Amino acid sequence: MLRMMCITAHPDDEAGGFGGSLRLYHDRGVETCVVCLTPGQAASHRGGTRNDQELVAMRRREFAASCEILKISQATVLDYPDGQLHRQELHKVVSELTLHVRQFRPQVMLAFGPEGGVTGHTDHSMASTFATLAFHWAGRDNRYPDQLTEGITPHRSQKLYFATANFVLPERQPITLSPATAVIEIGGYLETKIAAFKAHTSQAPLWPLFESHVRQRGTRELFHLAAHTDISPMPQETDLMAGIKE
Repeated sequence: MLRMMCITAHPDDEAGGFGGSLRLYHDRGVETCVVCLTPGQAASHRGGTRNDQELVAMRRREFAASCEILKISQATVLDYPDGQLHRQELHKVVSELTLHVRQFRPQVMLAFGPEGGVTGHTDHSMASTFATLAFHWAGRDNRYPDQLTEGITPHRSQKLYFATANFVLPERQPITLSPATAVIEIGGYLETKIAAFKAHTSQAPLWPLFESHVRQRGTRELFHLAAHTDISPMPQETDLMAGIKE
C-alpha cells in the first residue's frame, strides 16, 4: 500500500500547510500519517483557556477533529515545547522521528522548508531540519541501531517534499521560498482544507487571514522536491506519487 507521512510543528499546520493534498491522497487510496512535534501550548490565541495545560488539551482535541476531516490514518502529537524546537537536542528529536518513519514506512514524506513556510516560524524551520534528517537516516542501519529490534528494520523513503508557496505575507521578516517543482490540483478539497483549519477553534482569530490567503492561492498546493531516490532529472510534477514503487 502507498503511504505518505507529514511532519509538522503545531496543531493546525497539517490543515494550513498540507490539508488539501492529505485529503486528496487519502481519497486516492494512500494511507496517510501526521506527526506533530508540539501540542501548541505557546500559541498567542488561547481559546479562553486558563493555562497551558488546558490549552494543550484543547489543541489536541482540535488536532484530532482536523485529522478526522482530512481522514488521516495515523495522527500523533508529540510533547516537545512549542516555540522552543531550536533548543531541543537534535539527535533526540531525530531519533524519535526516525522510529516513526521506520514504523509507518512511507514512500513519500512532506514537511515545511527550512525557511519556515510563509510565516517563517522558527519551529517550522526546525521541524524541516528534523524531518529531513529522519528521511535520510531512517534507511541507514548505522543510525539509531538500537531501534532495529522486534521486527523494526531500516526504511528508505523515496521522496521528500517541502511545502512552498507563490506568495509571502506582508510585514514579516523576509523569507526565501523553494521553487515549486510539483503543483497539486486539490479542486474541491480546498473547502475541506479550510474546514479542517477551522476545526482549530482556539485559533479562530486567524481564520479570516488564513482563508483569504488560501483562496487567493486557489485550488493548488505547491511543493518542492527536496530529495528522491531516483537521481535522474525530474520533470515538473502534478502528482506526489509519480514514479513511486510499492
